[in-house]
Amino acid sequence: MLFRELNHGKCKTYLIACEDTRKAALIDPVKEKIDRYLATLAYYGCRLDAVIDTHTHADHRTASFELNALTDAKVIMHRRAPAPHVDIHVEDGQRHAVGDIELQVIYTPGHTPDSMSIYTGGRVFTGDTLLIRGTGRSDFAGGDSGEQFDSITQKLFRLPDETLVFPAHDYRGNTHSTIGEEKRFNPRVSGRTREEYIELMSNLGFPLPDKIQEVLQPNQSALEDDRIAFPTLGKLNQVRQMTAEEVQTLLSASPPPLLVDVREPEEYDGELGHILGSLLIPLKDLPARAAELEKCKEKHVIAICRAGVRSTTAAALLTGLGFEHVSNLKGGMLDWNDQNLPVERGKPTS
Repeated sequence: MLFRELNHGKCKTYLIACEDTRKAALIDPVKEKIDRYLATLAYYGCRLDAVIDTHTHADHRTASFELNALTDAKVIMHRRAPAPHVDIHVEDGQRHAVGDIELQVIYTPGHTPDSMSIYTGGRVFTGDTLLIRGTGRSDFAGGDSGEQFDSITQKLFRLPDETLVFPAHDYRGNTHSTIGEEKRFNPRVSGRTREEYIELMSNLGFPLPDKIQEVLQPNQSALEDDRIAFPTLGKLNQVRQMTAEEVQTLLSASPPPLLVDVREPEEYDGELGHILGSLLIPLKDLPARAAELEKCKEKHVIAICRAGVRSTTAAALLTGLGFEHVSNLKGGMLDWNDQNLPVERGKPTS
């Protein structure tokens, strides 16, 4: 197996390639480094087969979607990832082949709901879940320090002690560690109970990453243009969140709410389906098409997407445009399906 770390900085991108088939995968690629990645692939005579994001990044723009457009490599993320245009959604325990190399998915939520680690060839790529002598923050929307502790201690720490650890970030010049070393020497988790870890993480008081506004929402929505003026995080936090059960109950009210699904057409009619009667307006088109909803400004509008993330952006946008009663379907169509609520598939209502 050919293995390289490509960025040589705080953000880590890893190249894995099968030496027999020359098929390759990139893990956590950074948008600004695309030319370097393509040059490296050409140098080694490799064809990019898969692009893997271990989670939705908040501190740099992902290169995954642009690399997909340039090379036709499949974009792979966890099922809980909010972005559209992901070719393969994976879950805990699934395996994906890159040539003769088998990559095993370990679902490790906590830093984000869609965080996963990749295990192959005695190496584990831990994203921002487990760092070298540290752990990723858990105070972003959807983060959960208790889940993160469980992911580390009940999943990653059950790998063989000699397993090499390669995180998505390092700020001290380290290149790798081992599971055994992190068990013994990681000050965040070693010797701590779950409750102690939760208390520690809740009191870190870190500032938000630089340019989070310009990074997180584009990564969540896979939008590369300027058609969307993304709401501030403060506006997003003000959006009313409703569970799938609450929305289902409202559908029998008189009058029922207006459901606005902001996914892409292929998602609307895809595996998760859509809620009967929902109106499809992709997020990128929402500002231009908001006038179509003018007569509904006083009606209860519920925004919907895959995981409840893009639709939170949509709800904040609609509120800013003067809609008086806007909510978001928390967890999106993922939670709706997990609750076995009715869906339909067919031609979009748009």
